[in-house]
Amino acid sequence: MSLTESANRRMLGTVPIAIAGSIAVTLNLLAPAQAATGEVRDRAPEKRDTTGPGNTIRSAVTPAATAASPAPVEIAAAPASYRVQTGDTVSGIAARFGLSTAAVLALNGLSWKSLIFPGQVLALGATPKPAAAAPAPAPSAPAPSRTTYTVVRGDTVSGIAARFGLRTSAVLAANGLSGASIIYPGQKLAIPGMTTAALSTPTPAAVVVAPAPVVTAPAPAPAPVVQPGQVVALTDEMRVNAQLIIRIGHQEGVPAQGIVIALAAAAQESGLRNVRYGDRDSLGLFQQRPSTGWGTPAQVLDPTRATLAFYGGANNPNKGRTRGLLDIPGWTSMTVTQAAQAVQLSAFPTAYAKWETSARAWLAQLG
Repeated sequence: MSLTESANRRMLGTVPIAIAGSIAVTLNLLAPAQAATGEVRDRAPEKRDTTGPGNTIRSAVTPAATAASPAPVEIAAAPASYRVQTGDTVSGIAARFGLSTAAVLALNGLSWKSLIFPGQVLALGATPKPAAAAPAPAPSAPAPSRTTYTVVRGDTVSGIAARFGLRTSAVLAANGLSGASIIYPGQKLAIPGMTTAALSTPTPAAVVVAPAPVVTAPAPAPAPVVQPGQVVALTDEMRVNAQLIIRIGHQEGVPAQGIVIALAAAAQESGLRNVRYGDRDSLGLFQQRPSTGWGTPAQVLDPTRATLAFYGGANNPNKGRTRGLLDIPGWTSMTVTQAAQAVQLSAFPTAYAKWETSARAWLAQLG
C-alpha cells in the first residue's frame, strides 16, 4: 500500500461511513461493493451509534462536555434572627438563607399581606446547612447555646428580663429593640447568656419555655419603624382606624391640630391597630389601661369608645376618671408630642413626635 493510500484510509476513519464509502470509491481505495457494505480494511472497526439516523460513527467527547461544571452557589446559613434592611422582602430573606417564605412568615406570626420595615428583627430559627465534611475536632466542652423565649399574651420585655435575672436593656439589645418597641404573642426573643441547661435547673427564677400557643390567625406584624419626617403608608387596617379617629374628631368639633395629635398617639401606641395586648394590661387602639380607669377590657377594645375617651370633653365616657385632650388646659398651645403625652402619660414622652409628619399627611388624605 502506498503512502498516499495509507493517508487516505486514515482520513476515511474520521468521517461517517456512508460518506467514507463514496470518497473511497472516488479514490479507488474500495470497490463499490465494499463501499455499500461499509467495509474498510487494514484498520480496527469503529463503534457505531445504532440509535441515530445514518449509523454514523460516535464522535469523540468534546472539551466542553468534559469541562468541570461550576460549583453550586452556597446558601448562607440562617442565623437565629435577622435585622431587616432597606429593600428587603420576606421572600428575598428566605431565599438568602435557604428557607421557605411560608416558614419565615409563620415563624414571625406574619401573613402574606404583612409589611416589614427597616430595623425590624425577624426570627429565622433555621438549622444551618452542614458544611463539607472535615476532620472531627478533639472532644471539648460544648459551647453554650443562645436561648430563645416565645412571647405569650401579657408578657413585657421588663417582665421577661426579670424572669431570667437580666437587665431589661440587655434583652432589648440582644433583640435589636428599643424602649419604645412593642412585642407580640408568638414572637421569639433571644435571651443573652442563658443556656438550655440553665433553664432546666430548678431554681426560684427558673422558667419553663413552652412552645408558642397554636392560634387560628397569625399575630399582627410589628408596628412600622419610622424616622422623623417620613410618611408611613397606611395598610387597610390602619386606614380604617385613621378614618374612625378623623370622623369622631370632626363629630366632636375637634380642630385639625387635635386630630393630628390623636392620629400620632394611636400610631405610636398601637401602630393604628386595635390590638388585644400591650404593656401590662394596656389594650386597644390607644393602649388604654383598665387598671387606671380607662374602662373594662371590652370597653377599651371598642375603638369608637377609646377614641372618644382620648378626645374627652363633653362626651368623655370616663368623666371624673380619665381626662382626654379637650380636658387639658392649654393643649392648643402645646406641640403634638407634648399634648399626646399629657393624655397618654407614656414612659417615652418624646416618642410621638416622629409620627407628626405622617399624621398630617393622613389627615390630608382622609380628612
